[in-house]
Amino acid sequence: MADVGGVAADHLRSYIERIERLEEEKKGIADDIKEIFAEAKGTGFDVKAMRAVIRLRKMDKADVQEQEYMIDLYKHALGMAAEENPAEEDAGNEAEAAAF
Repeated sequence: MADVGGVAADHLRSYIERIERLEEEKKGIADDIKEIFAEAKGTGFDVKAMRAVIRLRKMDKADVQEQEYMIDLYKHALGMAAEENPAEEDAGNEAEAAAF
């Protein structure tokens, strides 16, 4: 990039302008998404829950299961869950599987 006034400067300007256009498009898309969430909220949907579902849908199924297991485990550790302990549940599932 030794040629400051010639080709190198043209390439740099081109990159900068392309990035600026994409940033504008990204802002427009973000505004559209914000409008959709506002519309959903206006019809009674929980936007926070919707965002959580969108985040989960982007994740691998195994990662979702691991995250849900860890949340359940922590809830049990803090006395926040009404069901049995996840470790006990896994042991029960293993016993059921062994019975078949």
